[in-house]
Amino acid sequence: SVTDFILIVGYHSHTETTLRYLQDTLDGISRNIHLFLPYCHNQSISKIPKIHSQFHYNECFKDMGSPDNSDTEVSEAAHKNLIKDGYRASNKVDYIPQMLRWETR
Repeated sequence: SVTDFILIVGYHSHTETTLRYLQDTLDGISRNIHLFLPYCHNQSISKIPKIHSQFHYNECFKDMGSPDNSDTEVSEAAHKNLIKDGYRASNKVDYIPQMLRWETR
């Protein structure tokens, strides 16, 4: 189901039929999501943004169309680099406030 979901989301355009396929994959994921709960520290899948957001894809596609060739990889890489640079600039003691000050410069 997850593989089908990923493939369908990657379509360049969507019709009522593909959105129905997408909903079918989400229904399959929902039926099996309980298998992941033992691995969640708070026993709630809904607290994981990437998993929670996929249940809103269908309505977003209807409202805004297909997100052709978009992903979060670039912004995640930039965020990771900013975090690492901020930590390196700190003195490693009580580093979070230092990182936040460094980020606002």
